[in-house]
Amino acid sequence: MMTTKKIQRMALAATALFFSLFSGSSLSEEQSADPVLTTELSARAAMAAIKQCESDGFKVSAAIVDHAGLLKAQLKADGAGPHTLDSSRRKAYTANSLRGPTQRYAELIVKSPDLHSLAHMNEHILLLGGGFPIKMGGEVVGGIGVGGAPGIKFDEVCARAALKVLQADELFE
Repeated sequence: MMTTKKIQRMALAATALFFSLFSGSSLSEEQSADPVLTTELSARAAMAAIKQCESDGFKVSAAIVDHAGLLKAQLKADGAGPHTLDSSRRKAYTANSLRGPTQRYAELIVKSPDLHSLAHMNEHILLLGGGFPIKMGGEVVGGIGVGGAPGIKFDEVCARAALKVLQADELFE
């Protein structure tokens, strides 16, 4: 006959075994399956965007957000306006959140006024060219946004320089 203490010890051992097996396999699957947008790589990519714009004669800010839309890296070129920090972050957030280039959505709301509320979903959305989603391993893992050049086509050139450093799946060329 089993005592209550013996049953409790067996249940505790079984529970510990279950959680160690379950959480261990789950963690290793997550680590191997998810592409990683590291802080170091994000900082290098943001610097590549800044340098591209500097070589083109523009003072900008570049921001990179992770898959959750949280800021991973942001740089402001010497002499760039303070508003460029906000616009670059919001473009990166928008590209990540909507899973597409920000210019595509800017054009879409002009063509389809019924979608105008898309621009007002929340205070982080900015439907202005210069933002791209970052795709790695077939998944969107973040967004890049550049703000401050005199025209979206220039912001986009600099954002593409960052995508090249990241070796992103899509370079939007």
